[in-house]
Amino acid sequence: MKRNKIILGLASIFAVFLLAACGGETEETNPEENTGTETESNTEEEMDMESESDSNEDMEGMDHSEMDMSSSGEVPEDLQEAENPKYDVGSQAIIETDHMEGMNGAEATIAGAYDTTVYTVSYTPTTGGEEVTDHKWVIHEELEDAGEAPLEPGTEVTLNADHMEGMNGVTAEIDSAEETTVYMVDFVPTTGGEEVTNHKWVTESELSPVE
Repeated sequence: MKRNKIILGLASIFAVFLLAACGGETEETNPEENTGTETESNTEEEMDMESESDSNEDMEGMDHSEMDMSSSGEVPEDLQEAENPKYDVGSQAIIETDHMEGMNGAEATIAGAYDTTVYTVSYTPTTGGEEVTDHKWVIHEELEDAGEAPLEPGTEVTLNADHMEGMNGVTAEIDSAEETTVYMVDFVPTTGGEEVTNHKWVTESELSPVE
């Protein structure tokens, strides 16, 4: 009897140790599983941050940072001043276009008004990089040996304008043509900064009266 009791006691002690060992393994496994979940979550967050960063870089690449907002005010010799412009030289108007950041909504002073044909053009800059499409605006007098205006969309021309780096002397394709009055304007960007002087060009439809 005593031997049986001893054997049962030893068996009970062994069973207790066995259960304790199993419980310990379970406890050790759970933290590992949680760590794996946290790692996957952190990886997804890093991927989202990288994607957001790439998106911001793409947006930055779409701006007109290389555009010369100001100019010397010189115009082609054969460009005709407008006889009866809607906005007289020296008057104010509101810019209703966003060729570049800080332009839309700015109050402008008219520095020049001219009757001509304006074009939107597409071209690859001489400095390399991606094609510029539907650039606004190039006037007929800024085209080399252009002949009679207006030129038809699809016509290839050589640009004699330096509104943007890599633009002057490049071969471009005309996307659209419009006979209108164009304006050279001075304005302070709505985003702040120095005054832009003699900016080329804004069309009459891109201006509105000051209320």
